[in-house]
Amino acid sequence: MKTVLEVINATTDYFRNSGIESPRLNIEHLLAHVMGKRRMDLYLEFDRPLGETELGPLRELVRRRAQREPLQHLLGTVEFLGLTLKCDARALIPRPETEQLCELLLAEAKSPGCTWGRGTIVDVGTGSGCIALALAAALPEARIVGIDASEHALALAAENAGRTGLGGRVTFLKSDLLSGVDGPLDLLVANLPYIPTAEVAALQSEVQREPATALDGGADGLAIIRRLLPQAAAKLRPGGRLALEVGLGQAELLVADLAGENFPERRILKDYQGRDRYLLATHG
Repeated sequence: MKTVLEVINATTDYFRNSGIESPRLNIEHLLAHVMGKRRMDLYLEFDRPLGETELGPLRELVRRRAQREPLQHLLGTVEFLGLTLKCDARALIPRPETEQLCELLLAEAKSPGCTWGRGTIVDVGTGSGCIALALAAALPEARIVGIDASEHALALAAENAGRTGLGGRVTFLKSDLLSGVDGPLDLLVANLPYIPTAEVAALQSEVQREPATALDGGADGLAIIRRLLPQAAAKLRPGGRLALEVGLGQAELLVADLAGENFPERRILKDYQGRDRYLLATHG
């Protein structure tokens, strides 16, 4: 009978040979999931023998992970700014860069003179609902709407609203960008598809398990975002804010587009890796 540590070490080697990034972290998450414990609790139980009731389910999860099924899909949940959200193939996996975008917005909402934190906020391309729900949890006076063109994503977002107890705080609507939303709006936040079509096939195998519609941004990656900009200009109130998460090298390209849509104030902000990732603009 193998112990917790023996299983961790053996599977770490197997994942490493299978090309899985962070192999030990992956098996620790999977084993903690099977055991119904926190990952850090495993360090107190290295000598514990594992029976077939635990090893059986673990073998299946290890097999699926080695075949590049995303870890978050296998675990079924992901943590996002203190919220535990359901995670599956219906929507993009929430990522740390998107958490940082929410953190930047929440810091701005607390700044003197900021009013959008008590206004109408629309999360465009809400996916799992992570942005809308994180903002709803932190901004109790805001009216928040999450929109998406995918009924599957909206169903997942609604499930997450229920599991977080925020179902009464966010309205989810099916809409092609802002076509189904009335203004005036105070904040538009969007993490829309921004991968150029030609690059999608070269993405990691795990990423390609996510919905193609949440990844493919057209020929240059900016087709959907550029379609949003005139709609944003038409529906944001004067002084309203637009916050975008974009791909590498795209922020500078969008600055001129924003100027042409009457967004005179534009700022590019970096993510924790020092990469230009966020574009914040104020409607004139």
